[in-house]
Amino acid sequence: MTLSIPALILLIANLGLIWLLMAAPIGLRTIRMRRVLHDQPDRIWEAVHPLGRDALWYPQVISSEPGAATGKVVQRFAHSDRRGNPISRTLEVAEVSGPWSHAYDARVVEDSALDASFWRNYTERRMVGEAPGGTELVIEQTDRYRGLAFYVFRFFALRRELNALEGWLATGKVEQTGLFENPGTQMLMAVISTLVLWPFFGLSADGLVFSSMLTGVIALHELGHLAAYRAFGHKTVRMIFIPLLGGLAIGSRPYNSRFEVAACALMGAGLSAFLVPVLAAAHSMALAQFAHQPIAGYILIFLLILSAFNLLNLLPMSRFDGGQVLRQVFPTQDGLLGGTFLVTAAILWAGWRIGIPSQALFGGLAVMALLSLSNRASVKMREELDDMTGGERLFAGFGYYAALAIHAYGLIFACDLLFLR
Repeated sequence: MTLSIPALILLIANLGLIWLLMAAPIGLRTIRMRRVLHDQPDRIWEAVHPLGRDALWYPQVISSEPGAATGKVVQRFAHSDRRGNPISRTLEVAEVSGPWSHAYDARVVEDSALDASFWRNYTERRMVGEAPGGTELVIEQTDRYRGLAFYVFRFFALRRELNALEGWLATGKVEQTGLFENPGTQMLMAVISTLVLWPFFGLSADGLVFSSMLTGVIALHELGHLAAYRAFGHKTVRMIFIPLLGGLAIGSRPYNSRFEVAACALMGAGLSAFLVPVLAAAHSMALAQFAHQPIAGYILIFLLILSAFNLLNLLPMSRFDGGQVLRQVFPTQDGLLGGTFLVTAAILWAGWRIGIPSQALFGGLAVMALLSLSNRASVKMREELDDMTGGERLFAGFGYYAALAIHAYGLIFACDLLFLR
């Protein structure tokens, strides 16, 4: 068996996009949005200033009060911290003089959820002034970014806030649209993802079936993460499809313990692992029942896609599920290196076993190692996560290697029957 050109292109495209979204050194960037609102400048100012009379117009802000020192403002948000309590954030606010009717600069000096280093380069400025037809509001947010993902997230979050403000000024109510997270939108994104993947499998009826299988595998994988989030008490969970890249499961609060991190990361491949023996048995039943009918072949291809996708996710890379599990299971650097070596060797052996050329295997390993090293920076929480007990570490470690082994078996089983007859 050899890697096909479309499969190689898909893999390289995925790795490149992951690097661009999560690791590319974007540098210091400013998001600037301007909106002309049909109301008086003073009313707009009372809504956008942290100590304004209408500062609580936005449902995400629960309270906004003066701090203990002059120029400080303490805000509490609807978003939860790791223990389920509202996140508290202290701002340093300074009035700014200039051509505007009102303006202020703000920076975050304390956060109950995130370490102060997260806000080191962040500043925000809001300016209100008269404009033809109403009041001009300009908001600028400056920060240093590594990867485009958080930059894009902030862009759309700020745009959503401005849209909500415009609606509140007109009606006195805030419509919680959440269009992107809407199930209908995500169904549409799943369809788009399937169509984007279609050319990589060949623009034929079979190619569409295979790309639909991959979309189904992605959905099943993310459902495993969602089930784990629910088990650990997350009140709301969401699944987001990202065309070409796959999917993303999101909980309602940060992780509380290392065991929670490991279990939630592992359950993506863990849930899918239960299907491997079921699909192997279904293939045997299909052959016995329908002889040489195509249904047995489709079962094998689905098993191949399921196993390959989850094996890739179990790679010991920092942003992959496998890397997250291993970092929690092995608290020391030596232990982490040893665990990473065993996983890498097992996956390389599985690749060699199904006939992938050694040059392609080691080339892919080098690319993934570089990507992992360039992607080591992560958001630092204010408090350390609760450590694992010995039993939890044993459970998570053996669960990880069991998921790795069963998906390697599924990959080899499918490839042997599809390519080595």
